[in-house]
Parts: sequence; C-alpha cells; structure tokens
Amino acid sequence: MAFPQSKSADGKIIIYPPGVKEITDKISNDELVKRLKMVVKTFMDMDQDSEDEKQQYLPLALHLASEFFLRNPNKDVRLLVACCLADIFRIYAPEAPYTSHDKLKDIFMFITRQLKGLEDTKSPQFNRYFYLLENLAWVKSYNICFELEDCNEIFIQLFRTLFSVINNSHNQKVQMHMLDLMSSIIMEGDGVTQDLLDSILINLIPAHKNMNKQAYDLAKVLLKRTAQTIEPCIASFFNQVLVLGKSSVSDLSEHVFDLIMELFAIDPHLLLSVMPQLEFKLKSNDGEERLAVVRLLAKLFGAKDSELATQNRPLWQCFLGRFNDIHVPVRLECVKFASHCLMNHPDLAKDLTEYLKVRSHDPEEAIRHDVIVTIITAGKKDLSLVNDQLLGFVRERTLDKRWRVRKEAMMGLAQLYKKYCLHAEAGKEAAQKVNWIKDKLLHIYYQNSIDDKLLVEKIFAQYLVPHNLETEERMKCLYYLYASLDPNAVKALNEMWKCQNMLRSHVRELLDLHKQPASEANNTAMFAKLMAIAKNLPDPGKAQDFMKKFNQVLGDDERLRAQLELLISPACSCKQAEVCVREITRKLANPKQPTNPFLEMVKFLLERIAPVHIDSEAISSLVKLMNKSIEGTADDEEEGVTPDSAIRAGLELLKVLSFTHPTSFHSSETYESLLQCLKMEDDKVAEAAIQIFRNTGHKIETDLLQIRSTLIPILHQKAKRGTPRQAKQAVHCIHAIFTNKEVQLAQIFEPLSKSLNADTPEQLITPLVSLGHIAMLAPDQFASPMKSVVANFIVKDLLMNDRVCQFPGGKNGKLWTPNEEVSPEVLAKVQAIKLLVRWLLGMKNNQSKSANSTLRLLSAMLVSEGDLTEQKKISKSDMSRLRLAAGCAILKLAQEPCYHEIITPEQFQLCALVINDECYQVRQIFALKLHKALGKLLLPLEYMAVFALCAKDPVKERRAHARQCLLKNISIRREYIKQNPMAHEKLLSLLPEYVVPYTVHLLAHDPDFTKTQDIEQLRDIKECLWFMLEVLMTKNENNSHAFIRKMVENIKQTKDAQAPDDGKMNEKLYIVCDVALIVITTKSTTYNLDSPKDPVLPTKFFTPPDKDSSNNKCYLSDEAKTLLLTGKPKPATVLGTVNKPLSAAGRRPQDRASGLEMGSNISGNSEPSSPAPNRGREQNSEVPETEVSENEENPVILLTVVPAKTEKKDEPVRNKEMSSEQSLPPQTSTERGKKRTAPAGSENIQQITEERKSEESVAPVPPKARRGRPPKAVSESNTAKNSDPNKAAGRGRKRVAASQESPAEPETTNVKVPKQQETNVKRASAQRQMDLQRIQVLDSDGYSVMDLESTPESSAEELDLFKSCESSQNEVDNTKLAERGFLQVRRKSMPKGRRQRL
Repeated sequence: MAFPQSKSADGKIIIYPPGVKEITDKISNDELVKRLKMVVKTFMDMDQDSEDEKQQYLPLALHLASEFFLRNPNKDVRLLVACCLADIFRIYAPEAPYTSHDKLKDIFMFITRQLKGLEDTKSPQFNRYFYLLENLAWVKSYNICFELEDCNEIFIQLFRTLFSVINNSHNQKVQMHMLDLMSSIIMEGDGVTQDLLDSILINLIPAHKNMNKQAYDLAKVLLKRTAQTIEPCIASFFNQVLVLGKSSVSDLSEHVFDLIMELFAIDPHLLLSVMPQLEFKLKSNDGEERLAVVRLLAKLFGAKDSELATQNRPLWQCFLGRFNDIHVPVRLECVKFASHCLMNHPDLAKDLTEYLKVRSHDPEEAIRHDVIVTIITAGKKDLSLVNDQLLGFVRERTLDKRWRVRKEAMMGLAQLYKKYCLHAEAGKEAAQKVNWIKDKLLHIYYQNSIDDKLLVEKIFAQYLVPHNLETEERMKCLYYLYASLDPNAVKALNEMWKCQNMLRSHVRELLDLHKQPASEANNTAMFAKLMAIAKNLPDPGKAQDFMKKFNQVLGDDERLRAQLELLISPACSCKQAEVCVREITRKLANPKQPTNPFLEMVKFLLERIAPVHIDSEAISSLVKLMNKSIEGTADDEEEGVTPDSAIRAGLELLKVLSFTHPTSFHSSETYESLLQCLKMEDDKVAEAAIQIFRNTGHKIETDLLQIRSTLIPILHQKAKRGTPRQAKQAVHCIHAIFTNKEVQLAQIFEPLSKSLNADTPEQLITPLVSLGHIAMLAPDQFASPMKSVVANFIVKDLLMNDRVCQFPGGKNGKLWTPNEEVSPEVLAKVQAIKLLVRWLLGMKNNQSKSANSTLRLLSAMLVSEGDLTEQKKISKSDMSRLRLAAGCAILKLAQEPCYHEIITPEQFQLCALVINDECYQVRQIFALKLHKALGKLLLPLEYMAVFALCAKDPVKERRAHARQCLLKNISIRREYIKQNPMAHEKLLSLLPEYVVPYTVHLLAHDPDFTKTQDIEQLRDIKECLWFMLEVLMTKNENNSHAFIRKMVENIKQTKDAQAPDDGKMNEKLYIVCDVALIVITTKSTTYNLDSPKDPVLPTKFFTPPDKDSSNNKCYLSDEAKTLLLTGKPKPATVLGTVNKPLSAAGRRPQDRASGLEMGSNISGNSEPSSPAPNRGREQNSEVPETEVSENEENPVILLTVVPAKTEKKDEPVRNKEMSSEQSLPPQTSTERGKKRTAPAGSENIQQITEERKSEESVAPVPPKARRGRPPKAVSESNTAKNSDPNKAAGRGRKRVAASQESPAEPETTNVKVPKQQETNVKRASAQRQMDLQRIQVLDSDGYSVMDLESTPESSAEELDLFKSCESSQNEVDNTKLAERGFLQVRRKSMPKGRRQRL
C-alpha cells in the first residue's frame, strides 16, 4: 500500500498514514483537523512493539512538534496534536523521539496548556481531553522531564493546571488520573521544590479551599498518597518559616498555621518534625504569635479523632501552660478550646480541670465567663463529660462580682437542672449529680442585687417549675421540689413569694390611688408608691423614670388599668394572667422601635406580679397530691422523698401560699383535707394546718358551716392540750376567723387558768402559751382575770420557787444542753416570762406598776444569772435559758414605746450585757433577736449600741455576724431616711450616727471598765468603739466624720444623767470620749471639717450641756494616750515571754490576724497603726497550745515550749509543768510582767507602768464583779469541749483565779499555767461548757425559746408583782432601785457565785 509522502523543512521525507494527505499550513483548518484526526487514530492504534511503524512515522512525529502545530491558534488542532504527541511518547517510551531539551520543554508546556480543556465536561471534545490525561498518567510521560534542567517549571505549570481545572462535574476516573500523574512526579523525582510544594499547599488555605473544594480534596488525597516522600519537604518549609523566620521562602509563609491545621487533619505523620517547632513558638515573646500557635494547637488537640495529646505529651503540657499566659487573648483562646476538648476527649478532663480552676478566678471578666460557657456546653452535650469539680467552678461563679458572669453561671446551671432533673434525660444517676443546683440557685435570692433576685425568679418560673406545664404537672413539680429543698432554699423561695406579693400590694395600692380624686396629697402618695415599685426593678434610677411614664399611661388608659387590676386580683387564674400580660405588652409595644427599654422594664414588673404558678386550681392540685401522700398512693419514693417528708413539706408549702394567695384556698375540699391533717400525729403537720385555717378561713363562719362546727372543738383541744406552737396558732386562729371570739377564748381561758399547778410543770407549758396569747389578743376581756394568775401563780408559785432538780445531771456544769435535757420546770418558767411580756404588750399601759415590777423582776433574773431564788437547785444550762428569756423579754418590751419610756438606763445596760453572756447559744440567740427587731425598726436606736460589745466576743464567727448585723441595720436606716421625707423630722431616732452617744454611755458603764487608766481596759474600750465606728465611717456621707467628732466633743460638755454627781462615773464617760476621739482622728482625714449640723444628745443619758464652761481636758494619761496611738510594745524576748503572766482565764496573747482572714469582722485597713494586743478577741480558730473550752470557768492553759530562736511574743516554753497548786503568787506574776519589752523610745512610760503594777501588787484592789463575758481568747476550735465539773467556775466576765484545790498532775513535758492569778477573786461554781456544733434553739416540745411573738393591744390595770411574792422569798430582804440607779439585790448571806453591781 502506498503511503502519502512529503518533505519536511529539513529535507526529510514524512510518511503519513494511509488516506492522510500532506499536512501543511496551506490547507484550511477544517481540512487540517480532518487529517489530524486520522493521524490520531493511527497513533492510538499503534503499540510499542511495532518497530517498523515506529521508524516509519518518526519524521511525522518530529513534524508534529514543529512550531506550526505547537502555536496553532485553532483549539481543535492543538488538542489533536497534543493527543498525537502523548501517543508518540507512549509508543517511543522509554526514549522520546525528541532530543532537544528546549523542544521537550516546549512540547510538555504545550501539552499542559491543552489539559485546561478538562475543565468543561460538557464540551464535545472532553473525551479527547480525557484521553490525553489518561494517556499521560498511564505512561507517566512527564517523568521524561526529570532530565531537563528547568523541569520544575513544567511540573509547577502542570500542577497548577490540574488543580485549577478540577471541579465537581468530574468523575472519579478524572481525579484518579490526575493523582497518578502528579504522584508519580513527586514520588519518582529527586525532591519537591518549594514552588512545587506551594502549588499543592495553596489549595489547603481556607480562601482557596472555599473557592474550589475539589482542588482541596485532590491536594488532600495527593498528600496522603505521597506523605512519606513529601514529609521532609514540608518539614523543611516549616523549619524555614517557624524557626529561622525566613518568611520570604514562600508566599504561603503567612498561612503556616492554617497549613499545619490542614496537614494534621490530612495525615499527622506529615508533621512529625513540625510539632517540636510549635513548642518553640508557644514560648515566643510576641503575644500575637503565641495566640496564633494556641489557636492552631487548640484545633489540633481538640479535633475529634486527634491523638496528639497522648502522642506528644511535652507539647500538650507546654500548651496547657498557656492557660496562664500573660496575654489575655491567649488565655481566652485556651478556655474556648477546653469545651471542644472536653466533648471530644473526655480522658483529658483531668488535665484541664486544674487549669480551668485557675481561670475561673481570672481577673478578666470575659475569661471567667467563657470558663462557664465551656463547662456548661460540655455538660449539656453529656453530663458525664464534666466532673463534680468543674461543676463546682460554675457554682462558685454564681457569686461572681460581675453580673454577666453570674448570669451565665446561673442560667447554665438552670439549663442543666431542667435537662437532667426535670426531664431526666440521662437517668437517676445524672439527676442525683446535679440535684444540688436547685438549692444553690435559690440561695442566690439572698444576694442584695435586684438583678440576682429577678434572675432567680425567672429561673424558677422557666426551669425549676416551668409555668407552661399543665396545672397538675406543674404542681407535682412544685410539690416535690419543695419537699427536697434544703432549709435555706425553702426560706429563699418563701421570701421570693413574699416579695412578689408585696410588689403586687404596691401595684394594687397605686391603682387605688388612681381611683381617688387628684390632689397634692394623692400625687405625693402616688410618687412614693412609684418609688417603692422602682426599687424592686433593675436599675432603680431608670426604673423610676419608666414607672412615672407607666403611671401616666395608666392614668390615660382605663382599659389598661382594668387589665392590670385583673392581673393582680386574687381571683386571677394563671391562664388569665398570661392573657393580661400579653395584652398589656401589646398595648405598650411600638412597632417602629424594635428595642424599647420602657417596654422591657414594664415586662420585668409584669413578670414579678403575674400569678403564673398559683391559682385556685393549683391549690386544689396541691391538696390532692398531699392526700395521695397521706393515703400512700403517691410516687413519693420514686421522687426521692419519704411520705412523711412529702406531707410535712406539702403542708408547709400550703402554709406559705396561704399568706400570698389566701382566696385560692376557699373550697370545701381543701378545708376537708386540712381537717384530716389536724388529726394526724405529726405535730408540725397539725400546726401548719391550723395556721392555714388562720390565714384563709375568714369566710368559713358564713359560707362553710360544717367546716366551722368540726374545726372549733379541734382548735379548743389544741389550745388546751396541743404543743405550744399548736396552742399559739389555735388561739390566733380563733381570734382571726370567728366573730364570737370572746366566747370561744373564754371557754379556753377559764379552765386553763383554774387548772394551773406548779407541781406538774410538764403540763404547764401549753396552758401558759395559750393564756399569754389570749391575754395579748383580748386584753380588755382578760386583763383583770390575768391579774390573779400573774400575781398568785406566775410570780409567786412558779418564778419565785425552785423545785428539786428533776434530772441527774442537774449540776453538771454545762452552760447549754439539748432541749430534751432541759427540765420541765425551766421550760415552764421560760413560758411564764413570755406570758408576762404578752400580758403587758396587750395592755400597753406604762402607768401601772405591773410594767415596772416586771422589768425589775427581769433585771433581777439577769443579776442573779438566772437563779432568781439563789437556792442552787437549778442547773447551769437552765440558768442560761432563763437569762436568755429575761434578756429577750426586755427587748420585746422595749419595742413598745410606752414601755421603752420606763426602761431605765441600768436595765438597758443589764439587757445589753446578755450579748456578752458566757454561754455561746445565749449570745447567738440574743444577737439574732436584737438584729431582727432593729432591722424592722421596732427597737429604739440605742439598742444598736449593744452590738459594740460584740468586739469582746471570743468567737470569730460571732464577731463577724455582729458586724454584718450592724452593716445591715445601718443600711436599712439610711435607705429608710432616703425613701421617707417625713423621716427627717425623726433623725434622732433613725440616723445611724446617733448611735455613737449611746455606745459611749454604754461603754462608760461597762462592768469591765474598773480602772480608768488601765491600758488593757482602755484597749478593750477602743476595740468596742472601733467595732461600731468602722461601720459608720465606711463612707463619709454628708461629712459624717466631722458630725461624729462633734457629737463626742459635745458629750464632754455634759454629765452622765444616770449619775450626774458621781465624779468617778463622769471621768469614765470623758475617758471613753477621749478614746473615741483618738479612734476618729486616726481613722479619718476629714474629721476636722465643720460639722453639717449641731448634734442633739439624748436627755435620758446625758444632762444638758454647760454653756458657761468648756471641757477641753484630755483625761487619758500620756502613757495611755501614747500606747493607744502607737499600738502594743515591741515583742518580748523569749525569757520575757516565759516569765510574763497570763492575764485572764482562757486567754492567750495574740497578734491581730491579717485583714485577709475571711471570717474577721475587722477590715484590712482597720488598724493602720501598730496593732495592739487583742485581749478581747481571738482571731484564729486553731489554737494548738491551748486546751480550754469557752465555757470553762477556770481553764488551765497547756503551753508547749520550743527552742528559743526567735523573739516572738507568744513563744511558749516546754519541759515544765505546773499545776494550779504550784502556781506562783500574784506578786511574783506581777514582777514577771515587768519583763515585757516596751516600744523604742518609751522607757519612761514603761517605768511608770511598772511602778503602778508594783503598787497594785502590794495593795491589790478588789476587782469589780464582771457579768456575762466569756474568756476572750478561747479557741473557737475547742469551744465544744466538755469541761471538768470539779474545776472552779465563774461568770464569763469575771476574772477567775486559778483553783487552789485542783489535783496535782504528774510530771509531763507540758506546762500548766493558770490564765490569771488575782488573789481577791472568789472561786466560782461548777465549770461550764458550750457545744458550738449542737446549737439547740427549740425546747422539748418544739417551741422556740426565742419566740416572743406578740401583737400588742391595750389594757389599763395596775399590779405590783413583787407585793405578792415578797413573803415567799426568805433570803431576800429588799429589792429596790438604789439612789444612784443601780439595781441591788441585798441578802442576809451572799452566796459565793452571786453577781453584784457595786
């Protein structure tokens, strides 16, 4: 067959395939294409074994590589030529027919350009492009280029072309051929240049990745396939950029962290050599660089299947160290990472916990916030991902100082509770794990911030008890929630309902004012009501403006007022409330204003006042649930509560709701269920049921006659033979709901008053309670019959007589015992004291002798330490209870103005000393009573001064509590003055600063203040003054510091009204004033400014100032003044420490603790001068060298001796022991006391002090009896220790000498030293004990000994209590007020343990 021939440019003969004519530039494009297709077909059919054909067509192959074809403008021509060339490389492989390197480069660049045609898969020529790609990949034609010097240019162009043309329309074969083509170049070449590597890596950069996802996938698979070959090149690239900092090596240098992230996701082995370089970068000095590395590693460590943390522990530890980075964004990034890490790698939670703990206390708000988000996010995904410690961090942040953080923590916990407890999505174990959340969230309601309170209310309505549940489901949720809450959470929930109810009352009163005619008085009242409402909304300042605007809208829109009235009406149901809220918000909404602060504030108000939980239907559901619990058909056990607990909690819940929603209870079914509860054996259940009747039963007498007939005999029975609390509630219930209450009460009063028998005290308690409340509620009817009961029985038979001690431990020396161990006789006496108070509160008549006689009786009770008859038949613990009852009784009477007027300063001082009682529980309960009454503004301002004496309390917690009470009461009074314009007329009784004169007077009459120049006593005075002044001087409002100074200076111009002619007493008063002035001048920088007004002094305590003379004298000695100003002397040497005396029983010298001590009631800047020895207080709760309890009467201190290496004042000695019999005499102790080192430059002061001590040791002065103070330095940690009844005992404020009869102890390595050795102090009675761990407040019948609740009314009868009982007290000759006002109880023979005011 003849083949067409032609000559090439170089003269060689070109043989064409059969049927193919000569191909030249003279023919048309169509003809050229036609001929080339035939050539392509020929080459396609050829194989490598056709040697003849290969030789025959060699010139044609060379001709096809000519410039005419390679640069032909026709796309089809170029494609056909490229296909021919690809086949030529296949046929002539492994050698190419082209020997020129330049020609080869041109050919491969030409072929590469043709591969761009792969982009359009719908092109008619796509199959030829695919054939071209397939041929090149299969033959690995590009490997020929390895011989070329500039082959890299070809490869880069090829890679870029392939990555640019790949798209989602390509099938798997196209991608595979591309991969084969590129991987062969990488794997068979000598290495990958940086430019070629860039052409691959650029497809991993996020910007490119998003533009062409297929190119990213192609690069990803390519890197996986060639990982082993390309890894060194990658390592070299990152080494250049990360370590050497050569960013110019590649245009991708700025994307290294993104590339590392992508490469790690593709194959971690690609970065084996790169990870150590990242550790180096984590320690960079550039914060932004560290941030970038942290972001990268956060993704690497947090990736779901990442094992980097376990495979590269050094890098993981280095990364964790960035949680403590100084750069805030770095720490923030670490915290954000933790969430993903917890969810994807629970095994790393242990490593993260400690670092999250530190960050949860980060100074940056955003970081603390993100710690919470991190933990909550993980917890919501799976509770098992977060351990208890992590949840504890969130719990702590609910009290964060920043609102944003607190809100996030509270909302996060609420979401966890709803998911795992309410919906039980992860079973009982998970529910138990977060069961504490409900209590914690409700506890936050105790916070002062209104934002916190509002958020708690929102959480309660949406998460704890979702308001959108059906009524039965909602009430079941509430029922079991209430039963499982802790006591503090229950109180918080009750307080929440109380506050919401109070706000509803304010709104109701505001609406009532709108119904009245406009007037100035009406506008004033309306403004005051708006201010009261605004206080209960967030941001009270803005709230006031918004409430004024809302009030205007209410005045103009009658329909809006009607909706609001319906919302707060008692008959409003939960569904109606939702409709009302929706209607009101719709009316106030403004479509043109998307964010409407005014509407938001109104929504806050509506959310607080809307009854979204409780209505008549809800109460009915609650009662049914309680009935099921009573019948035993409820799911109590499944809900985690016992039936008894459910019933009791259900009744308590109903009792609380009976205060806030009384009309919702008015149904026969509800009352029938409550009657069943009255018949139950559980006393508290019956008590709660009676109280519910009392609060809700106003219509029983008229509407429910059957309930009335059943209820009356039950109430009578409870009033006569029920528990004390049941009796109280029964009497009040009869008085509240029946119109013929006089008849009903008389039927109770007469049999009870006639059956009183002091020989059976256990049967007296309930009758006394009932009689007391009857006398208080109906004084006009029962005042006269009560006379004989009080005179002939209460005082004469009960209070003034002691029966034989009725239990074996009657004289056991304990200062407090559990209620069940208190003798019935003492419980009866306590109720008798309360009866006297209730009787007087009912009469409200200070003209009768009854009030004065009662006050003298109570004072005598305090003076005699509770043992009124002095017959020693009453135990120490019972005496404590009687002292407490007497002190609380005076407090209760002082709340009634008519009785406050007749309480003498002496009686006030006796009452005040109860707060320093030696028994811890007495101090605690008395302080609570005092705080409660002051907080309600029921007690006069002078009683706030009593808290100053708490500075001497030895227990840190008591001091801290007293300080908080002062802060709270001062805040209440200041707020009351601001909110009530009329209060400015009564500033003398309201302004907190006016407590200073009362404090000064009280301290001047302190029984401990016996020696006017005694340094230790003056320091005690200073402590007490600063305890009060520190709180008052926290803010210098209206130049109050100068006002206080002026007030103290004015006192020095007066005399003590209690003893105006007593020079010694007035000197004490002036000395206290001088100490106060020292405190004021050292703690304030503005004291010397002009006082805003001239203070007014109370005439009851101070005489009018003498205008003719000026008292500018300083009554403090120079020594005392210097020591009070400069603090304590320098620490003594070890020898001085060994020889110095211990000054009081149970007390050890102690430096003041630092201001960092959490429980301290003294702030860190309280004592800017050198700290004086704190003889009145013990800051540390752990005192290992002392082994005494607070209530021990004559403790022995065990001091351990250490080698004398330091000059610490409190350094003890060892290897000696001394019993109380072997102790040195007082004179020796005094001499040893001289060895205490004085401050530098104060030798003269020390000499004067020593001379005075010598004089005192030669001629000791009998110490003044001290009432009610416990030993001051008693260790709080040892206060619960039992004391030895054989040791001598005395009152806590009495300085006790060491017992001379204590048995000698065997020789040991300890030293026993009596705390103080004073020769003239009498040995006291049995040693006392206090148990801080078991504070019992309720008596054996469940009746609080603190309870003196009463509602005073009126009476005008007179009765001298003492006239009826003088003849029965054989030991008492006379009880009267002395001329100087001191209460004296004189005796024929004075018992040793007696306290006497001299």
